Amino acid sequence: MSALRVSDLHYRYGSKVALDGVGFSIDEGRFCALLGPNGAGKSTLFSLLAGLLAAPEGGIAIAGHDMRTQPKAALARMGVVFQQTTLDLDLTVAQNLRYFAALHGLTGRTAASRIDEALDRLDMLERASEKVRALNGGHRRRTEIARALLHRPAVMLLDEPTVGLDAPARAAITNHVHDLCDDTQMTVLWATHLTDEVRLTDELVILHKGKVLASDTAHRIAGDRPLQAAFLEMVGETG
Repeated sequence: MSALRVSDLHYRYGSKVALDGVGFSIDEGRFCALLGPNGAGKSTLFSLLAGLLAAPEGGIAIAGHDMRTQPKAALARMGVVFQQTTLDLDLTVAQNLRYFAALHGLTGRTAASRIDEALDRLDMLERASEKVRALNGGHRRRTEIARALLHRPAVMLLDEPTVGLDAPARAAITNHVHDLCDDTQMTVLWATHLTDEVRLTDELVILHKGKVLASDTAHRIAGDRPLQAAFLEMVGETG
């Protein structure tokens, strides 16, 4: 069953085409990388998926709920981690999560239990009382992922979640999110421009200039070449 389905999406900014007939689907419990260079349309697509923009053409379904006709139900089944941090730097990790939980109607023991569970999963439980301002970039990102898990979404969107992080932090975040798919059957759409964040067993959608160039497992798209070589050839950057 498809947890996320995108059908023939189109979007323009004036005369500039941002998305041109984008379509793909992701099954339950799968990690799918949305791979594309800067300017490919990844952030526009995420804005449409998160309900920040409305597509004049095409369709989006989240966990079986149509974004156009059932927006509240669709958004309730989704967790989002944006490229720019949205944490309150002057609150502690736990305070940030408690505030988010309350927005979803989670309070008392239920909220406390889910906060502990999410922080523990991201190896952040021991930092619950620390102010976000004191955290490094990798720990801030883990906090945002933990926060997005509180309402137990079926689908998680992560827009360039490792931007600005060093290689060990990027690898740790990528591994944590892959483990989430394996352990909870949550579906992930992970936007990136870095091929080393994609495992060959992952689903992969390659987006370039607003069009889907390929949609399959990464190893099938790569064939007998390294994934980076296949990707650069597709987007015309072979040098």
